[in-house]
Parts: sequence; structure tokens; C-alpha cells
Amino acid sequence: MRVTVLGLGSMGSALAGALLDKGVETTVWNRSAGRAEALVARGARAAATPREAVEAGDVVIACVLDYGALLEVLEPVTGSLAGRELVNLTSGSPEQARQMAAWALAHGVGYLDGAIMTTPPGVGSQEMMFLYSGSREVFEARREVLSALGDPVRLGDDPGMASLYDAALLGLMWATMTGWLHGTAMVGADKIAATAFTPVAIRWLTAVAGFVATYAAQVDAGRYPGDDATVDVQIAAIDHLIHAAAERGVDNALPELLKATMVRAGAAGHGSDSFASVIEVLRGPAEG
Repeated sequence: MRVTVLGLGSMGSALAGALLDKGVETTVWNRSAGRAEALVARGARAAATPREAVEAGDVVIACVLDYGALLEVLEPVTGSLAGRELVNLTSGSPEQARQMAAWALAHGVGYLDGAIMTTPPGVGSQEMMFLYSGSREVFEARREVLSALGDPVRLGDDPGMASLYDAALLGLMWATMTGWLHGTAMVGADKIAATAFTPVAIRWLTAVAGFVATYAAQVDAGRYPGDDATVDVQIAAIDHLIHAAAERGVDNALPELLKATMVRAGAAGHGSDSFASVIEVLRGPAEG
């Protein structure tokens, strides 16, 4: 199988490197040709033009700056791309992914949209997820190639799903890491090292994962039995966090925001419900 990688930034280079590590015949192209040199030294073939690159691969993997840049590269070579398969790992919105899928269909291109759930050093590890949505045929036919990059997880036929999950999961990541940093700053004020606090924090996250699994069914059902810890109890508890952080000079913007959201949920009648009921104030009017 021959694979072409378009775009050799840090992530694109990591994708090409993972393919080479698995012995995949790999052609690479980048607007700045010098980025291909290290990969060529590892066995890749450098294409001089996007057309040459596309024609060298049965599968084209794209990882460029944005969807505008992707179309700028592909529009002039649609004739060469027709009949091939495009796996788009360029970051963007669900709406852009759907538009790109329609573009691919109109030009006779098999299309799979994807999201890379790791940083470049994690590419190639089966512990790291790569999310895909769109053509089942492309996903199944090219599973071996996709598996060379990481653990491929298909989310369905809607090409926008990988991008939607990506955005939602990044939000989860940032909220979690910022919460950990806030806690680390607090204990650090009392001379506790981050390396001492973090193993306890990670163990706590395992318990939190259990809470999330329980709350998922409540969210889907729209019923929030307050049989563990109610929103009112959580509001009282977060005041202890805010006080402890303030006493140590730690910025409280994050917990104040969290408290404000809980208070809104309480005011909406969810004070005696589980924390999962907070979703009712997070949903837009069309969903709420």
C-alpha cells in the first residue's frame, strides 16, 4: 500500500514517521521542501508538487494548517485525486468537515475525517486514540494504515462527528488540567511538591471517572436523583476550596466560575438534584 502525507508540520511529520516505522511506502509533500529532508533520510519519497504527491499514493493523508489551506492544495489536483481516498486529519469544525466531505463526494474521492487525540510524540502508539467519521468503506479498507498511526476509533457516518468529539474532549482536557494546576498551586503554597500531589490527584480522577459514568445515564434520561451529593451540597463544598485558595493567594477565577454555574443550576430548581443536573444550565435554549 502506498500512502501520501500532505503537510509536514510537527504533527504531519510524526504521521509520516509512524508510517515509515511500520514499513509503509510513504510519499511526503510540504510547501517548504526542507521539512521533508529528515523523513527522506528515513526512507520517505519527497514529491515536488501536490499533484506528484497525490498520484504517488493510494491513500492521501492531509494534516495542514486549516481547511482553507487544504482546499488551496487540493483544488488544482482534483483530477488526480478522483478515485483515491482522502483521510483528512486537519483540525477544524464539524461544519467544515461536512463541507469537505461534500466536496470530496462531488469529486469522486473517498473521504474520512479524523481527529488526532495526542501530541506528536504519541503518534504511533496504540494507547492513543485517532477518531474517525465518514465513509465506513474507507475506514475498513484502510484500517491497517490507520492503525499504524494509533488506535482507530470510528464514530459513525456523519463526517462531522470526529471534529465534534475532538472539540468536546479538548474542553474536558483543558478543564481537567487547569483544575489540576489550580490544586497544585494550592498545595504548592504549603510547600508540597507537584510530584507528591499528582499521584493522589490521579487516583482521585479514577473515582471521578466513576461519577461521570453514573451521571451519563442520568443526563440521557433527563432525571437527576440527588442520592449521592446534591448541587446544594456541592455549592457549600466549593466555598471551602475558594477560601483555601484565597488564603494562599491563588487565583480563584476557575472555582468562582464553577460555583456560579452551580448557583444557576440551584436557582433553576436543581438544588436537591445530583451534580449532573448542571447540564440543564449549560445546554442551549434549543436543547434545554
